[in-house]
Amino acid sequence: MSAQLDQFLRRAEALLARVEAILPPAPAAPDWQASTAFRWRKRRDGVGYLHPVPRPGQVAFDDLQHIGRQKAQIEQNTRQFVQGKPANNVLLTGARGTGKSSLIKACLAAFAVDGLRLIEVDKADLHDLPDIMDLVAGRPERFVVFCDDLSFEEGESGYKALKVALDGSVSAVIDNVLIYATSNRRHLMPERMSDNASYTHDDDGDLHPGETVEEKISLSERFGLWLSFYPFKQDDYLGIVAHWLAAFGCSVSQIADARTEALQWALQRGSRSGRVAWQFARDYAGRLP
Repeated sequence: MSAQLDQFLRRAEALLARVEAILPPAPAAPDWQASTAFRWRKRRDGVGYLHPVPRPGQVAFDDLQHIGRQKAQIEQNTRQFVQGKPANNVLLTGARGTGKSSLIKACLAAFAVDGLRLIEVDKADLHDLPDIMDLVAGRPERFVVFCDDLSFEEGESGYKALKVALDGSVSAVIDNVLIYATSNRRHLMPERMSDNASYTHDDDGDLHPGETVEEKISLSERFGLWLSFYPFKQDDYLGIVAHWLAAFGCSVSQIADARTEALQWALQRGSRSGRVAWQFARDYAGRLP
């Protein structure tokens, strides 16, 4: 009997060795000293892990022009967060190219020395938020989960996953994690005229359209701080152009000479955003002798 048991155990060990050989290795623990910014990525087998960003973008608050109110609010909220005080999740919405994403990067540049860390998560991976929370829970650093250009179509799984991560889970909210998200949609989901037609119904219509509207705005209301961004006026746009041209080493006279070209550039792009101003400044300064 003992010989049969030994033989069985040897065969079992051999079988386990073969299975372990074909199984993917467990993801390595994050190297928290490798960077101040991380991206959540997926291996081919679907297992997620935190990948350190070798050279996080450096954006200074002073480089972000004509959004003083929004800048002051997110800077104060982030300062409270890194100091261990109560702070809110933040939703930045509005016109494209006005500095929404850059503001979040500026927060990292300003507060990384105080322990702030940034984790960028794609919309398609939002259902992995519980795994990310488990990785950072109990760490001494303060983490901002960054979701850029966020919007949802009806039925997308990430919508409910983000709702749960904000404050809808049965578990307690992790105090060293906040979610900062940017979007061109204030309510993050498409809104239709039919949503407001609560007094009409067709043969296959929603019996409670008012509840449909409530569901669509319930996600954005879970963000404690809303920051709205608006298109820049012409003088604001030219001021941003002048700021970046000066940063690229242009003289006062060169900046003055660039005014007409800057307006033509914006007209061709159909936008007077901060991003367009930065792109023009790079082009103009690069063409100078």
